[in-house]
Amino acid sequence: MLFTPEHDELRRSTRRFIDQEINPHVDAWEETELFPAHDLFKKLGDAGFLGINKPVEYGGMGLDYSYAMVFAEELGHIHCGGVPMAIGVQTDMCTPALARFGSDELKREFLSPAIAGDQVGCIGVSETGAGSDVASIKTTARRDGDDYVINGGKMWITNSVQADWMCLLCNTGDDDVHKNKSLIMVPMKTPGVTVARKLKKLGMAASDTGQIFFEDVRVPQRFRIGDEGRGFVYQMLQFQEERLWAAANILVPLEEAIEEVAAYTRERNAFGKPLLANQVIQFRLSELATEVESLRALTYRACELYVEGEDVTRLASMAKLKTGRLGREVSDACLQYYGGQGYMWESRISRLFRDVRLASIGGGADEVMLGIIAKYQGFGA
Repeated sequence: MLFTPEHDELRRSTRRFIDQEINPHVDAWEETELFPAHDLFKKLGDAGFLGINKPVEYGGMGLDYSYAMVFAEELGHIHCGGVPMAIGVQTDMCTPALARFGSDELKREFLSPAIAGDQVGCIGVSETGAGSDVASIKTTARRDGDDYVINGGKMWITNSVQADWMCLLCNTGDDDVHKNKSLIMVPMKTPGVTVARKLKKLGMAASDTGQIFFEDVRVPQRFRIGDEGRGFVYQMLQFQEERLWAAANILVPLEEAIEEVAAYTRERNAFGKPLLANQVIQFRLSELATEVESLRALTYRACELYVEGEDVTRLASMAKLKTGRLGREVSDACLQYYGGQGYMWESRISRLFRDVRLASIGGGADEVMLGIIAKYQGFGA
């Protein structure tokens, strides 16, 4: 991956923004289990960070995806997982299909304010009976005149408690489960939309996650993204960016965890010498650092091919699989070397330990990634 001075400046400006506007508040946001999404997103929008690879005519920068990947990577410098995930939902999970397939009218109504940071978006795919099995969702949108009438519910939806709109995947027909779905933009204040509850999670505390119900929710058919019945395909394309985002975003926190535990074990003495003097710790940290670099190489390669217009489903799935597993491995190993201090709730490593567990579940579980990889590798019976 060849980076330009513009890439480097984006890295610097992102890290500067994080150090000034986010990290000083992270502990308080984690404690209250909520961060002020509208306030922070407006600052991000004013800085141009929410539309890096989005069209210029809707307020974006119009850059290629490599710049969005650099931004996702630098967001890993935030001292928790929930806030960068919420930002990633806005930039790489609920807006790609809208930007690519939405009508001009729809993009001006929803994409432009999302890029400006004036509105917060969320992506509505998962349901209580359909998480990684996207084809099995039950929420419906039936035609009635010029409108759709939506009924059903969504579960584990990031940003939904504070969101202004949802990019909703639902069934708009009775055909094959891969051909009967559509993506529809749903304003969250539409009558019949209910935020049933804010969910309490194992990690990602600062990110609001909700359960949403839809009861005879009426929206105009013009709020549909692209063609009716193509929603499953559009969502699979969105997943490519989501999974690349997840892989890029994990790199910095894993690197920082390794660096911080090395510094801690260099100062912490046990049995008359620094813990880091033990070769087993030196070798283990070296091994983990090598694994992180391997994931970075895979992610960068997938990004290069994606920028060139290639289908990177296989590589993105590999990177996503490695993200979840390596996140658990690094956080667990580093926590061990902190000893009792690592087990304290307020320690940064214990927060990472809790936060990274989601990476093997959200955006497609490890088992789904393995299924996709097996299919692309031709390993089927």
